[in-house]
Amino acid sequence: MSVIGIDLGKSNFHLVAHDRKGNSIFRKKLSRKQLIQFLYDTPQTTIAFEACGGAHWLGRLCLKLGHSVKLLPPQYVRPYVKGNKNDFIDADAIAEASQRPSMRFVEVKSEGNPPIFNRS
Repeated sequence: MSVIGIDLGKSNFHLVAHDRKGNSIFRKKLSRKQLIQFLYDTPQTTIAFEACGGAHWLGRLCLKLGHSVKLLPPQYVRPYVKGNKNDFIDADAIAEASQRPSMRFVEVKSEGNPPIFNRS
């Protein structure tokens, strides 16, 4: 398994895993609790998903578990969506886009405190 693409949702997450040649290995639909358990049980690999508000929390969890994280801007994933849009197709596009050598990624934001502005 080379990369797992995850389409993030409110309560359900769609996963598609690719091997090094880009072939799809598996597709899964998991709840939040199942996803966290899956990440704990999965050997260290690359996890890719679109950068959004909730992505950074999941990115920090994946990093803590030893996975490599790739956050992709949504506009960079769109060209890789094949056919009619659905959650598994989105997850597949995320996995494919993350393996492109020229792809740009977003860094996982830390949980640090927001900056305090001096108003004097």
